[in-house]
Amino acid sequence: MKKAFLQCICSLSLACIAVTGSFAQDTSAYYMPTPPPLFSGNSGFRTWSIGVHGGILAAFAPTGGKNDFSKWLPDIGYGAYIKHQISHTLGLQVDFMRGSLKGNNDRQWAGAPVVSPYKSFQTDLNWATSISAVVTLGNINWSQLHTSIQPYVSLGIGGANYNPTTVNAAGTSAPYNADGSSVTTMYIPVGLGIKANLSQSINLDLGYTTGFVDGDNLDGYMKPPYFSDKFSYMHIGLEFSLGDSKKPQLARHNAPAQLAKYVKDDYDALRASLAASEMRYNQRLAELNGVKDDLAKMKMDSDGDGVADYFDKCPNTPRGVKVDGSGCALPVAPPPPAPDTVTKVINNTYVITEEDKRIVSEAIRNLEFDFGKATIRPRSLPYLDRVAAILIKKGFSLRLAGHTDAIGSETANMKLSKDRAESVKNYLVSQGANNGKIEATGYGKTQPIATNKTEAGRQQNRRVEFTLF
Repeated sequence: MKKAFLQCICSLSLACIAVTGSFAQDTSAYYMPTPPPLFSGNSGFRTWSIGVHGGILAAFAPTGGKNDFSKWLPDIGYGAYIKHQISHTLGLQVDFMRGSLKGNNDRQWAGAPVVSPYKSFQTDLNWATSISAVVTLGNINWSQLHTSIQPYVSLGIGGANYNPTTVNAAGTSAPYNADGSSVTTMYIPVGLGIKANLSQSINLDLGYTTGFVDGDNLDGYMKPPYFSDKFSYMHIGLEFSLGDSKKPQLARHNAPAQLAKYVKDDYDALRASLAASEMRYNQRLAELNGVKDDLAKMKMDSDGDGVADYFDKCPNTPRGVKVDGSGCALPVAPPPPAPDTVTKVINNTYVITEEDKRIVSEAIRNLEFDFGKATIRPRSLPYLDRVAAILIKKGFSLRLAGHTDAIGSETANMKLSKDRAESVKNYLVSQGANNGKIEATGYGKTQPIATNKTEAGRQQNRRVEFTLF
């Protein structure tokens, strides 16, 4: 009979393993909730559950020891429990169980005849109630955040109530207590098992429990030297997780896998950030190399005319030829006429044309000074040369008005605006313009044409206005 019982256990185990494997391979069949952050407590998990189970009871224990009857017979048992998960690995479980235990002396002890006053027994296990600590040993797949199976072991203490009935060699049955009353005693349940997640809220429970009874009367026979009786319970059942279905079960949550995921996400983010930084570095390096190339061109003057190749619009100018700011040869003035051929033009009036206005506007747009100084930058000189030319040719008067932005003191800005206007006037006079027909005035920051709150606005306010009349 022991062989038949073991075969039954193996068949039941294989069936549960097959069901477990099918769910372990496809955890995407049901909703996977997002776990709360690590170290945030248990409020984001479901911690309460109830379970029902049924299985086989036997007056036998795998730990061995002397039994009062030579042969045990399997019978039906069933029960239920309520469990509270305290942490990922530890839970407290209250169990209730009942069923029947049977045995006889049909088998001989090591070939010797059975020496016992009883032929068989049957014990009705009215109830067995216990409280146990249940320890989840670990998840089988540590790489998954939500594992599908969880092995566990349990150890507890409780009480059992039962009615043993024995049958003597003559075939007469009698209760253990003459008055038919039941026996109540303490017992220690020790168990192990495995749970498989059938859905987000339902788990398959396969377990094996050995009960160590504090007494030698579980089978109704007090036999010296009075070893404590034992029984086994192999069960299969369903566990139902209570609470919000959007929360994961605490017992099946894999905290190390979640921590590994956090580390991997941070690592991937760091790699992406480093890759972006490297890309920006390469872009800046390319820009810097471009600036270096432009700077080299600015320093090179192949034709020796004093204008760098970068700005030279007329390369290969013959040496000795005077050029303007663009590197192009200046026009050569015709020789003055003989004194007796000079004709004076009296009261000659010139009109300011659109071309004159364009030349002045172009000079304003391209007028640049060194930062914080009144020194005109070389690239602005060709445009001032054209303004000087029309002043000389047509005798126009010119009013120069210098302006600054609002940065700096009022006194410094007023001086800088005046100095810049005077610098333009001095250059025009140096090119032949009439000093008496050019007015240079500085207004500082008193007449802005744009806001001084932005760089673009301040750039517009830093100007010298030209007015022909």
